[in-house]
Amino acid sequence: MQLTAPATRRTGIHDADGMAVAAFILGLVGLLVLNVFLGPIAIALAAVSLWRGTARRGRAYLGLALGIADLLVLVAFMQADSTISWSF
Repeated sequence: MQLTAPATRRTGIHDADGMAVAAFILGLVGLLVLNVFLGPIAIALAAVSLWRGTARRGRAYLGLALGIADLLVLVAFMQADSTISWSF
């Protein structure tokens, strides 16, 4: 007796679509705060969602681009401040 239905291909696509949207949102928020954490997470989620074949490829590519932009903003701020870490 099986209590749950077996997973279908459609479940994987919904998961990948959610990852693409999450990558976009995290990349967008990462431009403002916590870019050192949110940038790599956005990049990873976008890459996984593209690998799984998401229907929202545009969002996944935007999440990837915004994740990379997060890291570039971090590098730019570190260069402008001439420091490796944050000063309190």
